[in-house]
Amino acid sequence: MRILGGDEEDSAAAMSAPPQHLVFAYYITGHGFGHATRALEVVRHLIAAGHDVHVVTGAPEFVFTTEIKSPNLHIRRVLLDCGAVQADALTVDRLASLEKYHQTAVVPRESILRTEVEWLNSIKADLVVSDVVPVACRAAADAGIRSVCVTNFSWDFIYAEYVVVAGHHHRSIVWQKIIRIANSYYDSLDTALVRKELGIKDDVKVVIFNFGGQPAGWKLKEEWLPDGWLCLVCGASETQELPPNFIKLAKDAYTPDLMAASDCMLGKIGYGTVSEALAYKLPFVFVRRDYFNEEPFLRNMLEHYQCGIEMIRRDLLTGHWKPYLQRAITLQPCYDGSINGGEVAAHILQDTAVGKKYISGKLSGARRLRDAIVLGYQLQRAPGRDVGIPDWYSLSEKEIGVRPAPAYHEVNGSAESSFEDFEILHGDMQGLTDTMAFLTSLSGLVVNDPRSPEKQSRERVAASVFFDWEEEIHVARAPGRLDVMGGIADYSGSLVLQMPIREACHVAVQRSNPIKQKLWKHTQARQLANGGAVPLLQIVSFGSELSNRAPTFDMDLSDFMDGDKPISYDKAKEYFSQDPSQKWAAYVAGTILVLMTELGVVFTDSMSILVSSSVPEGKGVSSSASVEVASMSAIAAAYGLNIAPRDLAILCQKVENRIVGAPCGVMDQMTSACGEANKLLAMICQPAEVKELVSIPTHIRFWGLDSGIRHSVGGTDYGSVRVGTYMGRKMIKCAASDLLSESLPSSPPMQSGDTNSDEYEEHGLDLLKSEASLEYEAVYARDIPEIITGDEFLEKYGDHNDAVTTVDPKRSYCVKAPTRHPIYENFRVEAFKALLTAAKTDEQLSALGELMYQCHYSYNACGLGSDGTDRLVNLVQEIQHRKTGGHSLFGAKITGGGSGGSVCVIGKNCLKSSEEIFEIQKRYKAATGYLPIVFEGSSPGAGKFGYLKIRRRSTSSSA
Repeated sequence: MRILGGDEEDSAAAMSAPPQHLVFAYYITGHGFGHATRALEVVRHLIAAGHDVHVVTGAPEFVFTTEIKSPNLHIRRVLLDCGAVQADALTVDRLASLEKYHQTAVVPRESILRTEVEWLNSIKADLVVSDVVPVACRAAADAGIRSVCVTNFSWDFIYAEYVVVAGHHHRSIVWQKIIRIANSYYDSLDTALVRKELGIKDDVKVVIFNFGGQPAGWKLKEEWLPDGWLCLVCGASETQELPPNFIKLAKDAYTPDLMAASDCMLGKIGYGTVSEALAYKLPFVFVRRDYFNEEPFLRNMLEHYQCGIEMIRRDLLTGHWKPYLQRAITLQPCYDGSINGGEVAAHILQDTAVGKKYISGKLSGARRLRDAIVLGYQLQRAPGRDVGIPDWYSLSEKEIGVRPAPAYHEVNGSAESSFEDFEILHGDMQGLTDTMAFLTSLSGLVVNDPRSPEKQSRERVAASVFFDWEEEIHVARAPGRLDVMGGIADYSGSLVLQMPIREACHVAVQRSNPIKQKLWKHTQARQLANGGAVPLLQIVSFGSELSNRAPTFDMDLSDFMDGDKPISYDKAKEYFSQDPSQKWAAYVAGTILVLMTELGVVFTDSMSILVSSSVPEGKGVSSSASVEVASMSAIAAAYGLNIAPRDLAILCQKVENRIVGAPCGVMDQMTSACGEANKLLAMICQPAEVKELVSIPTHIRFWGLDSGIRHSVGGTDYGSVRVGTYMGRKMIKCAASDLLSESLPSSPPMQSGDTNSDEYEEHGLDLLKSEASLEYEAVYARDIPEIITGDEFLEKYGDHNDAVTTVDPKRSYCVKAPTRHPIYENFRVEAFKALLTAAKTDEQLSALGELMYQCHYSYNACGLGSDGTDRLVNLVQEIQHRKTGGHSLFGAKITGGGSGGSVCVIGKNCLKSSEEIFEIQKRYKAATGYLPIVFEGSSPGAGKFGYLKIRRRSTSSSA
């Protein structure tokens, strides 16, 4: 494998005069051939120096024996770790990766260690090398042998993002010692000779398709290639049939040799493919891989050396290859760095084996684990992380000729761009600084300063070219929300109290005639291939790559039609699930389908949509609802639709329930749409109804504190608790119908599943509201089981009567705690609301705080707690009850759907309370390595904000 690294001075003295004959035990991870082929180059040089190398691997022997024919090479086929598990060819399944590793390497760990220690002693190993099997280093230590890891990236880095998702689970498996060494060799190959051996004429363009794990049932087609092209297919199955312009390569074909005969490469981005492309100066058309932590670094390297073009996954799967391939062969890759890393790595290992340059880990395992977790969080979600983009998202040649895309000069209040560059034709910014900043950011998109040395981010390049700045743009704003009280009880009909927060999502929408719409290059190519201009949707999401997602999305609006009717929500859900890196677009584009389906809106124009949100994802503050509400509000404004805030919230809930597939209540959307600044929205969500807007007393203040543990309402914990709640509700209704039948002898007996008449439905709902807790405990609690299996429930009660979740017959559900929670939560929320108007005393605040603590404990009983949120609540309690004088904080609770996210804190509106919040931040960071984000302040909902209609001022009018 041609990989990068090394140094000419090192190579000159690399493997000369070995000090003695050495024995190396080289462990190679079972995750992909890339690790094996990289290790191969190091092994080659060690054997050339006269040493014995015992390779421990799960990879096929031919990977090594085809290239190295020596009695000093010994292969031992053992799989000791599994690397990352992929949900498909392009998506890493993070939780499954951790679970499989747990079963492969953690459960049998002691047995593995005993076996490996015995084997290492039997071969008299001088050094254990790992790429990068963590247990190998421990086995070496137990055997008294030095060890070193040789790899491109270590598993602590790879698994850091997974640990963020998994919460407190699996943390013990994520750290190990590491030397990051990129290793390779490079030999000049005769391109003409390789082509001659393959029977390829000189005038034929060749693309090598280096793509393992092709989707099942996927068929490559002749028309996918430009005329005069051939495709060399690596990893094709024996039964796979290929068209005449595709050539199936043998399984043991040495890919780097074939690259010498190719004009470009198409495949998944990965360390091996990137290094080979750079070493061969081979243009690389790559497809992104979701939750693949190496990607930002590899992408930036490709861009820096002008060697890469990103292909959208949908275009890969549908065969829209031609424009990408034709674009690729115009690149001029320019990597001229060292490529002798394999030789240099072997020299380092030789020295290490005899005691030279010995590297020991200076940090404890706990410290390394903490740093890895924080790194994973920061890498994916830290605000302001710079990412780059190939110029593929610049305008097509018909728009800009040969000019490069305009450079963006980052501005923060500079004279180069300003919100005043736009004429506001309708609406009012209402003094909101974030709206001013958003318009300033829009203005910055059209700043064209070729002298600026600063690199423009991927998303800004894409956004800068798809608006027509001389035409009107509609802007909407929708805030996130802080769940003060109520939370998951929303879908049970409980009263909830919600505060719209200061952080918000802005969405800008522009309609355009399909013929006049500005297009990205790949969308223009697709339209030309499909016969001309059609209504098209293009979306850019600022900050999307902070969550490892693609920054752009585009589709033909006709994809939303099935004949003369909109497609079903189920089909739309399937459509957006095809590419996990673009699934986020369902929150935005899904609003269009809901308007088509529910209101009969017909969209004949093209649309360009820019989404910019300061509501962070995964914090339990309704980032998704703010995107949905802002998107639908902006689209409604652009198309002249007058939708009341409550109705708009209900429509947005359909987006999340039916298209995204998250079983949330309508609480989040209602707050984002109907909320007002400095007021708590008191509402019930079954049905959606605003009861009143409760002013927050001036002496009281609320904060949100982020735990750093990612929350998702689409997660299994939230969904299973909701199922358990509806199971308990069904059980109560059935019991109530039996009691009512007994009190009315003349009434016919009711079956368990027959409880949907108005009389029984109404009685069942009343049991969850009036005098609920007393009646529940006295009549129903003893008959509600702690846990029930899905099949047992379905057999006895039939459906659980929830349209957005399903009962899995094979799963066990907790029922008693989820059933009890909304009954008592409704009482707590009513009491909280009443106490807000009580006398301004510490007793009032203490009572409010106690209600919040009770809510928090009830969440935990349902299984929706987390280590991080518990730690934050405990810190509030410690400060509240310490004996060193008065305190200003009085209570805290987990918010929203639970299982991570944020906590809501209540305290006095004073300087001391802010100091105590800061103290909590510092103490939490000291314990976990993560500094919590603080949410404070409030802002108006989308309905109160309305919309802005803007147009950029002409140069003459600006002057």
